[in-house]
Amino acid sequence: MNFADQLVEAVRRKRNPVVVGIDPRPEELPGGFLDRFPGDRAGVAAALKAFGCDVLDVVAPLVPAVKFQSAFYEAYGPEGLAALHATVEHAKSRGAIVLFDGKRNDIGSTAEAYARAYLGKVPIGGAFEPPWHADAITVNPYLGTDGITPFVRVAAREQKGVFVLVRTSNASAREFQDLVADGKPLYRHVAEKLLTWGAGHAGESGYNLVGAVVGATYPQELAELREAMPGILFLVPGYGVQGGTAKDIAPAFDEHGLGAIVNNSRGITFAYERPHLAAQFPGNWQGAVEQAVRDMIQDLAANTSAGRLRD
Repeated sequence: MNFADQLVEAVRRKRNPVVVGIDPRPEELPGGFLDRFPGDRAGVAAALKAFGCDVLDVVAPLVPAVKFQSAFYEAYGPEGLAALHATVEHAKSRGAIVLFDGKRNDIGSTAEAYARAYLGKVPIGGAFEPPWHADAITVNPYLGTDGITPFVRVAAREQKGVFVLVRTSNASAREFQDLVADGKPLYRHVAEKLLTWGAGHAGESGYNLVGAVVGATYPQELAELREAMPGILFLVPGYGVQGGTAKDIAPAFDEHGLGAIVNNSRGITFAYERPHLAAQFPGNWQGAVEQAVRDMIQDLAANTSAGRLRD
């Protein structure tokens, strides 16, 4: 099944477009959590794995997808990557669609190697095996078509997805993305090229396996890009802690509540740090995480067409 169709089906099944971002930071783990593990790098990596799996046990029944930010695992070296791999496997065992947020990019055989690593298979003896079981990856378009087509080619072959950075949610995004060339800001050029990269890769849902990362923190541009890119799935970061609201995100959805998935990382995985949830769930950090997910689902349902997924 085309990746876009898989994602749309999962959103319909869970009746919401929420993506939980798993970005574990040792210093923000629940009180006493880190003390259960040895005080070396392997111990910290084991704690990250345990925490991520505990989060997944709460959120996987509620949301269609989860997103792993690889940097927080890579920081702990080989042990950290092993923890990431094990947590991804746990996510797949719980039925979640897995997005790998690595923002990879290169050209030629190197881009092909990245694509095979995260979306495809590599030769092992006389067979081919997938190193990772990610369903989609984020990619940086800065190097142009040479850096994107290997990912799209492998994704199409393996029924996976690619999310291209178009309009990111960070404060300094304007430094480059708003530069005007040939009468249009750079992010509009990327959006137009993305439509070319996705040509021929739409699924039965009408959405494409090549998606766009478009931040909630720039609502005017989000609405503009939604109109310019029909049939393109949006991965929307920036909701919650970064300042994006459900009303800001509303234009990203079609009339059926489809077309976008909305990421929330710190606001969910570290929900137990929020005073009202800490008071509501004393000594029960997973309860706080679950409530944060339910609150986000309700917020999107009340303020966007994603509420129609409940009909």
